[in-house]
Amino acid sequence: MRRIILEIYQRRELLKGLVVRNLKIRYKGSVLGFFWSLLDPLFMMFIYLLFIRIMRFSIDLPYLLSGIIVWQFFVMCVNDSLGAISGNTNLVKKIYFPRVILPLSQVLANLVNFLLSLAVLFVFLLFIRTDIQVAGLLILPVIVFLEAIFCLGLALAVSSISVYFRDAYHIVGVLLMAWFFMTPIIYPTSLVPERFFSLYLLNPLSSILIVFRGILFGTAMPGGPLLFVSLGFCVVLFAVGIVIFAKLEPYFADVL
Repeated sequence: MRRIILEIYQRRELLKGLVVRNLKIRYKGSVLGFFWSLLDPLFMMFIYLLFIRIMRFSIDLPYLLSGIIVWQFFVMCVNDSLGAISGNTNLVKKIYFPRVILPLSQVLANLVNFLLSLAVLFVFLLFIRTDIQVAGLLILPVIVFLEAIFCLGLALAVSSISVYFRDAYHIVGVLLMAWFFMTPIIYPTSLVPERFFSLYLLNPLSSILIVFRGILFGTAMPGGPLLFVSLGFCVVLFAVGIVIFAKLEPYFADVL
């Protein structure tokens, strides 16, 4: 692990260049370019606000938007990681560098978009005069970090497996659809039967979202100590992703 961190640091300029490239590719050819990073969440919030008012849903808008933003960061990291290695065949075959930089650059690029979306969310919450727990904001970076390493662990696993198993593109799409409904994005955790709640918290994204909303809005955080054990799974899955990537990395060039 120490060796990997050292190699990444030594090639930090390459990492920076790949992050910038990934951000530019996302908005390549558009008139407003990177400005869409701010407009996307703004338009999304406006559409949800309009839709909820028309349909008169009983769901709390800030609750919903916070879930959508956390989910989008996760799903963008996973989807982008599918082609992180296989989509950079020339780099992998011709240049030596720690291959972990490729999925890492995708996650960091999406982290930039996530932080911008959070900034827009805060402004929106202030605009609609929703109380924000200022004290909790000091803990928010910890939750963002945990989600980032959770996403990186999955990105490492998915990016390496997809090199050998191209059907992963289709399977991941189906799994993400199921994962969406197993995460409290569009419904409150109170709808989850109590006898299944411990099993429900095996999904680290559920715990991230519960704590994220608790910090932001001061809402109840069900699960007790088990909630924080679940958050610890983020670190475990990150380690698993590193192990999978390290096992498969030596053969990337041969397979590609």
